[in-house]
Amino acid sequence: MRIRHKNKGFWFAGFLGFAIDQVTKFLVTQFFSLGQSIPLLPGVFHLTYVTNKGAAFSLFSNSGGWLKWVSLGVSLALVVLALRVNLSRWEQVGYGCILGGALGNGVDRLVKGEVVDLLDFRLIHFPVFNLADVAINIGVGCLLIAAFREGRRNGRSV
Repeated sequence: MRIRHKNKGFWFAGFLGFAIDQVTKFLVTQFFSLGQSIPLLPGVFHLTYVTNKGAAFSLFSNSGGWLKWVSLGVSLALVVLALRVNLSRWEQVGYGCILGGALGNGVDRLVKGEVVDLLDFRLIHFPVFNLADVAINIGVGCLLIAAFREGRRNGRSV
């Protein structure tokens, strides 16, 4: 008997986002000292090992640990969604990327009590972030595309 997996793109995007995030965080923690920075494009883009106890841009740094439960709740809700609903391709990739990012940062919070950040765009003085954050943003972008496509298909403007 062959089992047909629903929403393959969701599972692939979720696994890929989570795996790439965790591998990069593992490598930076193994080969960098906390606070160490290596310029890849001096003054523009550096790899910098910092930690963050809060959410994006250190928001909610004194959260008391509730962010790990938010990450877990979001992850569980997305898994249930993917198991129950037939998603469009854009939705599969979007929700999958959000799952990968939520799991990546959620695992950090559960295991270490803080998130490892490493991507440092200095040219625009942007806060240091990680690939889980990138995955979440890509996911939101995919969901916006899905919404516009659905709106156009139904003759509505979004």
